[in-house]
Amino acid sequence: MTNQAQLEQIRTGDGFIAALDQSGGSTPKALRLYGIEENAYSGDEEMYGLIHEMRSRIIKSPAFTGDKIIGAILFEMTMDRAIDGIPTATYLWDKRRVVPFLKVDKGLDDAANGVKLMKAMPDLDALLERAVKAGIFGTKMRSVIDAANATGIKAVVAQQFEIGKQILSHGLMPIIEPEVTISIADKPQAEDILLAEIKAQLDALPEDKQVMLKLTLPTKANLYAPLINHPRVLRVVALSGGYSRDEANDKLSQNTGMIASFSRGLTEGLSAQQSDAEFDAMLGAAIDSIYAASVAG
Repeated sequence: MTNQAQLEQIRTGDGFIAALDQSGGSTPKALRLYGIEENAYSGDEEMYGLIHEMRSRIIKSPAFTGDKIIGAILFEMTMDRAIDGIPTATYLWDKRRVVPFLKVDKGLDDAANGVKLMKAMPDLDALLERAVKAGIFGTKMRSVIDAANATGIKAVVAQQFEIGKQILSHGLMPIIEPEVTISIADKPQAEDILLAEIKAQLDALPEDKQVMLKLTLPTKANLYAPLINHPRVLRVVALSGGYSRDEANDKLSQNTGMIASFSRGLTEGLSAQQSDAEFDAMLGAAIDSIYAASVAG
């Protein structure tokens, strides 16, 4: 069964998870970095068409294969679209040997207690059913921690695991992502609180369940070793969180057992104006550097 092969690839594969899941608010910025200004398109339909072309170009590049990229996180609209007439998730696995994940959160609530919880997701069950039909292996959802506030961090982790259980009930693998903002003064303290809260939630999971974790690269190297080695954790991946690719790779290589799941760090330097040869060379170099940092740890 495909799922078993995908599970093994995520559990033991060398490489990293590509984050191709910029959504509504961040799409214009992603396109601008790619060399397409906002005056080049009108309306959401054209904008999403252009971002899908960019993602298709990345996925179809010779460098983008399961040899170095074990999984890719898609935006909902990307899951609903096709590459060369093949549904994106099917294309990823059948043509590239890359395991497909889906971003499921609907953005962030207003800040409270130093954190931003996820907005309510009343249609989540319906989305998860669609994801299963589309051949998606797992999901990703993001909250944000902006301060070492114990009440706020506890709420973030509790919400993540509550929805994680809902995702598990559909047979999908949740990536739990409580991002710690890299610029905050009390980042190390926030990470200590986060570690304790995640560990408590993991310890309470049934023995036959596992989740994945996507965490900001910690200030203290190997802080998250207890999570990486936890029996309820399939894999721990790192987000670049605004660090440049070089900085993120450097920090990642200091964290044993953590692999990358970079978004901006992956697409840095890619441009719509590049020839395919230039584009493929730039993407290949990015993939090689992130892969090297992922396997170094």
